Amino acid sequence: MITESNELFISKPVWFAEVLLPLALPRNYTWSVPEHFIGKFESGCRVEVVLKNKKYAGLVKRIHQEAPSAFTPRDILNVLDSEPIVYKEQLALWEWIATYYLCSEGEVMQAALPTHFKLSSETVLLYNDEAGEDFSHLDNDEFMVAEALLIKKQLKLPEVQQVLDASHVYPVIKRLIEKKICFVWEDMHATYKEKKEIFVLLNPEFQSDEKMGELLNNWSRAPKQMELLLAYLHFQKTEGEVTQTMLLKKSGATAAQLKGLADKHILILEKRSVDRVKQQARHVTLNFELSEAQETALKEITEKLKEKNVCLLHGVTSSGKTEIYIRLIAEMIASGKQVLYMLPEIALTAQIIRRLQKHFGGNIVIYHSKFNQNEKVEIWNKVKSGEAKVVVGARSALFLPFKEPGLIICDEEHDTSYKQNEPAPRYHARDAAVYFASLFGAKVILGSATPSMESYFNALSGKYSLVEINERYGNISLPAIELVDTRQIRLPDKSRVIISPQLQEAIELSVSQNRQVILFQNRRGYSPYQVCQSCGWIPHCKNCDVSLTYHKTKAKLVCHYCGTNYPLVNTCEACGNHSFVQQNFGTERIEEFLQEIFPKMRISRMDVDSIKGKHGHDALIQMFEQHRIDILIGTQMVVKGLDFDNVELVGILDADAILGFTDFRVNERGFQLLEQVSGRAGRKERQGKVLIQVRKTDHPVLEKVKAHDYRGFYQMEIENRKQFFYPPFSRIVRLLFRHKDLETVHGAARAFALSLQPMLGRYLMGPAQPIVPKIRNLYLMEIMLKLPKDATIMQQCRHLIYTSTALLHADKKYRSVSVIPDVDAMN
Repeated sequence: MITESNELFISKPVWFAEVLLPLALPRNYTWSVPEHFIGKFESGCRVEVVLKNKKYAGLVKRIHQEAPSAFTPRDILNVLDSEPIVYKEQLALWEWIATYYLCSEGEVMQAALPTHFKLSSETVLLYNDEAGEDFSHLDNDEFMVAEALLIKKQLKLPEVQQVLDASHVYPVIKRLIEKKICFVWEDMHATYKEKKEIFVLLNPEFQSDEKMGELLNNWSRAPKQMELLLAYLHFQKTEGEVTQTMLLKKSGATAAQLKGLADKHILILEKRSVDRVKQQARHVTLNFELSEAQETALKEITEKLKEKNVCLLHGVTSSGKTEIYIRLIAEMIASGKQVLYMLPEIALTAQIIRRLQKHFGGNIVIYHSKFNQNEKVEIWNKVKSGEAKVVVGARSALFLPFKEPGLIICDEEHDTSYKQNEPAPRYHARDAAVYFASLFGAKVILGSATPSMESYFNALSGKYSLVEINERYGNISLPAIELVDTRQIRLPDKSRVIISPQLQEAIELSVSQNRQVILFQNRRGYSPYQVCQSCGWIPHCKNCDVSLTYHKTKAKLVCHYCGTNYPLVNTCEACGNHSFVQQNFGTERIEEFLQEIFPKMRISRMDVDSIKGKHGHDALIQMFEQHRIDILIGTQMVVKGLDFDNVELVGILDADAILGFTDFRVNERGFQLLEQVSGRAGRKERQGKVLIQVRKTDHPVLEKVKAHDYRGFYQMEIENRKQFFYPPFSRIVRLLFRHKDLETVHGAARAFALSLQPMLGRYLMGPAQPIVPKIRNLYLMEIMLKLPKDATIMQQCRHLIYTSTALLHADKKYRSVSVIPDVDAMN
C-alpha cells in the first residue's frame, strides 16, 4: 500500500523515443523524453536532438518505455511539430524499404522528406564568460574575433568571416576553442518560408457606383493616380483578384503612384500567403466515350480488383489505357479517395498532365524532382491534408504522405527508371507501391504494352489479376515493321549507315503527305568514340574506364559517366598521328546529316543535351504536337508513353546496339524498347510504318517485334530464365565494392566472398570486375547472388551481408571500402 510518507519515493513513468535521423546509421537511436514534453508529440513528429555535438531534426518513429540497457540516452531538446508530418503508413513503408533493400531507415528518410523538413543546423560561436577580458595572449586574428564575441556574446560563421575579412576562418576558430575563449553550438533554423504577395483591394467606402462616380467627378489632381485607379477597376472586373505586381506591370504605373492611392484610403494593400504552385479550378469532366474493347477492359478491371488488389493491364500501344485510368480516377474522386498516378520519368508527365487537367482541372497536383524545395513542401502539405486528390509524379511521389489513397496507377510499369540506382535507397517504386497500397487496402493497376517479365509471370501465376486489350483504339492496325539489312549497303568511305536509302525514301514520302517522322537512336552526342587511324588508340576518361563521346556543339569530348569535359584530341597519345576517325553516330550526328539531305525540313532533337530548363521538354513536345517540326530525333525520351496523332513513320537507326548488351535482361529490354518505339507510329486514322536498320536480321527478338507478339516473346524468354535460374525464378542481389586503390578493392571483394561462401556458396557468382571497372576514380568489383524466392534464405542473406560488411570494415585495410548492396538489381 502506498502511504503519504513513501509517496516521494515512487518514480514517475519514464518515456523514450526511437528517432530517425537522415543519416546512414546502422540502427535507429533512442532519446529520453523530458517530463515537460510528455504528451506533446506523437509518432511522425519532428524533434530536435543532438548526436556527436551536432543538432538534427529527427523524426519520431515510436514512443515507448523500454529503457536502453547499454547506455543512458540523452534528452530530446525540443519538439518541432504540433502534429505529425508523416502518417504511420509512411513510416511502415520506410521500414519495409530499408529492410528489403538493405539500407538504413535514415537513408529512406533522407530521400523521402523535402529538404526544408530536414532543418539545417547553423554553427554558432558562444563566448565563454570564464575567459575574462584579457586577450593579450592572442594573435591579431584571434583578438579581433574574441573582441567581437565579448561584445555580441555569440557569432555565426558568416559574421566571423566578415570580422576577419576572409573565407577560411576554421584555423582561427579552432585556436580560440583550444584557448577556451569560446565554444561551438549548433543552432537549428527552419528554411521553408511562406510566399507572400500584396493584393490590391478597393476601399469598401467606394464600392457603390454612386460613391465611385462622386470620387472620379471631383478628382482634381494627380492624373496618373486616376489612370491607375481606372486600370485597377478594369482588372478587377476582368480578372477578379488583383496583385500589386500584376497591376503595376500591366498598367505601367509606379509603386509611388499606388502608394499615393493607398495613402488616400482609396485602395487597400493587403499582404497574403499564396501558393507557389498555381492550381486550376476543380472539376470532373468525362466528355469521351470508351470503345467496346475499353469498356470490356474497364468492367474486367473493376470485377478483378474485388478479388485481388493488384491488376496488370496489358494493352497494345495506343489501345487507350489512359482513358480507362481517367474513368477509374473519376470514381475515386467521387468516393473521396486519393489517387497516385506514377510515371517512370519527368519527361512523360507534361503531356499526360495536360490530358488529365482537361478532365480534372485543379484536382491534379504534379510532384517531381524539378520542383524547388518550397514548392515541394506546399505540395506535401496539400497531399497530407487530403486537399490534393490526384498526384501525378515520378517514383519520388510515392513518399508523399497520402491521407486516404484508394488507387495507385503505375503506368509503363516495365520501365527501368522506376528503380533507383544512386544513392540509397535503391528501391523499385513499382514494387514499393504494391506494398504501400496494401497498408491502406488500396488498389494497384500496373499498365504497359510490354509488361516486365516479373509482372506478367505474377499475373499468369495468379498473384495479380490480368486484363488484356489486344486492339488499338479505333481498330487501327498496329504498324507494319520492315527490317533494313545494313550489311547490304556499301558506303564509299566504309562508314556506318546513318539513314538507309529505304528510310530516306520513306521520310520524303511521309513529309510530302504532311505527316511527321520520329527517328530513334539510343546514343546522344555526335560520335560515341573516335579512333586513331594509325594505331587504333581511343581517348579515354582519366576518371573512368570508358571512352569519351564527341559532342560537336560543345566542341568537347565528354565522359557520360562522370560528366568531365575534355578538349578535342588532335594528336594520338600512343603514336603521335594526327588523323582520327569518328566511330558510329549519336543524335547530334544524325541531326547534322538530316539537315544536309533534307535542308527544307524542320528538324529537332530531343535528348538530355538539347532539353534545357524545367519546361524545355514540354515546349518541344508542344511544338511537335502543333506540327511545327517535321522530323524529331531522340533517345529514349521520345519512346516513353508519348502520344502524337500525326506520326506515320518511325525509324530505328541501330537496333544492333539495343540487342548487343551483355546482360541477362537484354532480350526483354530490346523487345520492350523496339515495340515501344514502334508504337509511336500510326496512332490515329491510318496504319503507321516502322523501319528497323539492323545488321543481325535473324535475331529471335526481331521476329517477335515484327509480329507484335508479346505473348510469344514471353514464352521464349521465360524458358531461358528458368533454365539459367534468373528472375522471376530467382532474386538477384548485387554487391558492389568501391575504392580508390585497385588492389584494396580486389582484396575486399575476395574477403567478402569468402565470408559468404559457407552459407551462400551455391548461389554466389564472382567476385569479378563489372563491364566498366572504374568510375569517378574509384575501382569497382562486384559479387552477384542468385537466391531462391524463399523468405528464410533471404533473411539469412540480409543478416550475413550486414555481419560480413561489419567484419570487413573491422579490418583496418578495408575500412574505407564502400560496400553497396542492390536487391533486385536491374543492371
